[in-house]
Amino acid sequence: MIKGSDLLLSCLEEEGVEYVFGLPGEENLEFLQSLSESKKIQLILTRHEQAAGFMAATYGRLTGKAGVCLTTLGPGATNLVTAAAYAQLGGDAFSNDNRSKTYQKF
Repeated sequence: MIKGSDLLLSCLEEEGVEYVFGLPGEENLEFLQSLSESKKIQLILTRHEQAAGFMAATYGRLTGKAGVCLTTLGPGATNLVTAAAYAQLGGDAFSNDNRSKTYQKF
């Protein structure tokens, strides 16, 4: 039987995710174990959840790929709120269509 963390990792790999920004915690150890066995996705450790969120949002904006961040529960999740709002509302992203050089709104 497949673990939920392996299934999540498989879905992220299928979406072309290359990086997960975040920090380890008790609640995400199973996922981190699965992530350590991945050859396609690299964990970028941060010192704060908000930094992970801003890094994921900026990565997504610059590359057009999914920016993924990982936090712990409780205060870790609340530390992510500002970065999540920024990712949802904070500006324009470059279009993947390089011929048109246009912007798209999120």
